[in-house]
Amino acid sequence: MTQRFSAFLLLLPLLLLRPSDAAAQEFNCSVTLNIGQLSGSDYGFLEELRERVFEYMNNRRWTEDRFDDEERIVCSISIVFTEAVTLSRFRARLVLATNRPIYGSAQNTYVMQLADTDWQFEYSQGTPLIFQPDQYHPLTSVLDFYAYTMLGFDYDTFSDHGGQPHFEKARRIADIAQTQGALGWSSMGGDQSRGELISQIMDPRFDALRTAYFDFHFGCLDHFVDRPDEARQVALATVQKLQALREDVTRAYYLDQFFASKYSELVNVFRGSPEASQAFDALSKIDPAHIAAYSDMMN
Repeated sequence: MTQRFSAFLLLLPLLLLRPSDAAAQEFNCSVTLNIGQLSGSDYGFLEELRERVFEYMNNRRWTEDRFDDEERIVCSISIVFTEAVTLSRFRARLVLATNRPIYGSAQNTYVMQLADTDWQFEYSQGTPLIFQPDQYHPLTSVLDFYAYTMLGFDYDTFSDHGGQPHFEKARRIADIAQTQGALGWSSMGGDQSRGELISQIMDPRFDALRTAYFDFHFGCLDHFVDRPDEARQVALATVQKLQALREDVTRAYYLDQFFASKYSELVNVFRGSPEASQAFDALSKIDPAHIAAYSDMMN
């Protein structure tokens, strides 16, 4: 039994899993596609790509773990085409989000939300998407990278560093892409690239953030209904550790991703609590991009 499911079962001792002859795939992923910015030739055939990406993400076994239907990771992928370089070569923006349920409530929490603006690939009508993670392909390598990254983020919320095997696969894909000099994979210069993201995730200096994903989701959100005071203390300790991390690193794309997904929940956790002032002092320094929300938390 994996750490992810050990943690999940500890939270749900009365959950009766539906019997099944075959385990479901890991993702319950919706896919949307927008070609509104393309002009000229008819690009209606790209709707076929939406169906192929949907099947690619949802019909494949990405891990050896068993996922029942109710455990599948709910995620969304939006492909926004920004330019047709040729009739079959495109530039696009990729927007991804994943969430997971919060124990003891009817709510879900976003685990990862990001936009990837440096995607170029070729696609012709009728082209199949083939899973070959050890070979670089501008289209499927990006899908593979983010599939394993989404798995890594999700597993990290159920056990400390539980996503390590999946992040290692994502890093391997990034390494292969970097040898090709492909766009969007550089890990130099602090840019917000795929290579930079996985480089920071795997950097030991960011271990506190890996642990923060577990502490905040499992230690705070999952227990907030039944133990709110203890949950807030966990959240406060997490924020204070991340303040120390912010002071220690200069490149913080990974840290920014945490707050992009979590800032509104942090506001709700601390609003009206005795810990609000301490939390505000730390959050205003770590995450100035959301200072307006944190100021509202104090009202």
